[in-house]
Amino acid sequence: MAGITDMNQQNLIRTQLWSRQIKELLLDELNAMKFVRMIQDFPDGYTINIPSIGEAETADFNENQAVKYNQFDTGNFQFSFDQYKYAANAISEKFKRDSFYANDVIAAFVPRQHRALMETVETRIFAVANSGQTASSLNTINNASHRWVAGGTGQTITIQDFAKAQYALQKANVPLTNLCAVVDPSVAYTLATQANMVNLLSPQQMWGDVARDGIVTGFKFRFNVFGFDIYVSNYLPAIASETINSVAVTSGVANYFFSATPGDTCPWIGGFRQQPTVGIPDDWRMGLQALPSGEHGHGAHCPLGCARVRKDTQNGRWQLDGQRWSLSSVRNFESSSYYDGRLSVLW
Repeated sequence: MAGITDMNQQNLIRTQLWSRQIKELLLDELNAMKFVRMIQDFPDGYTINIPSIGEAETADFNENQAVKYNQFDTGNFQFSFDQYKYAANAISEKFKRDSFYANDVIAAFVPRQHRALMETVETRIFAVANSGQTASSLNTINNASHRWVAGGTGQTITIQDFAKAQYALQKANVPLTNLCAVVDPSVAYTLATQANMVNLLSPQQMWGDVARDGIVTGFKFRFNVFGFDIYVSNYLPAIASETINSVAVTSGVANYFFSATPGDTCPWIGGFRQQPTVGIPDDWRMGLQALPSGEHGHGAHCPLGCARVRKDTQNGRWQLDGQRWSLSSVRNFESSSYYDGRLSVLW
């Protein structure tokens, strides 16, 4: 009598198995929002104006001479809510009945949509800062360049570029407190393999930890360079080609240097006209729909310098003054922000 074997009982064997778990995505950190000063004074309308007052002037005075009264120079920063974003997903009633993973898919709607919208915000924040500068220009303030190509071999960033960024910010009267840099991941590799960086850190106990564990933990450097807290980001704007001060670059990436001191020093101001909301519209065709949407704007707010441009591991800085930007993102939400110019970018 024949026993039960694989050969004669194939109908009782599951040849294909499906895991109860759904593989998760590896997601990087989003850091841009921590550098944005958010404003709340939007009771209505879609454009906000923020006036500014210039400095007072002095003059020589002689006895019995009439005093001349001068007026202040004034300026105005303006940005509008002009972009509206949403993320929409739906599943049918049949899929809900038939799929073993239906509940997992439904549960992923809101967090995945929120992540998609916030990635859009992250990208936009960094983009408005770069667009505020004049391309192919040093963007000089007080004889200091705020946009340049990195000075290392192959246009790679070096510690000398960090020193130059600090100098540029100081010349632009930016307080040298809470200094931050946001750089491309290639910068971490370049710095970690520079001989002068190794020689600089070798006398310190921390170098053993860096050599063992790497130069970056999470998405932040383990140490500061010339006072800059250094963050790594995959959302920095790319530059196809540009020439700055007779130095040409292709496939560039902007790297930013700025002060994140709270208040007017923050390089970005932003606001959400409508926070992300989730709606489930009626539709006879689909069993469930999630339609998060919103409106927002972001722009550069401070007169600082910033430069960007990178070829391979190249980096740069740039600056802008008095420009305005806006951006939007939806799940459904509405927001606005701008950059005023107190940062430097290196590419």
